[in-house]
Amino acid sequence: FQNDLSETKGKDTLKVFEQLRKEVKLQRQQVSKCSEEIKNYIEERSGEDPLAKGIPEDKNPFKEKGSCIIS
Repeated sequence: FQNDLSETKGKDTLKVFEQLRKEVKLQRQQVSKCSEEIKNYIEERSGEDPLAKGIPEDKNPFKEKGSCIIS
């Protein structure tokens, strides 16, 4: 049992090192610059976004077809 446990820890450690090697190669950017770019991207496309502007009733596949009246 002890041997299996140390083998599992070794595999986990290798995975962590592999992930860190990938992350160290990533190009870093300042948050202030990235956030401004993301904000501009969202604002430019907000007119096309159905979640932001809504779906027209005639094109909404989920609108209720009728109502239920209980008397």
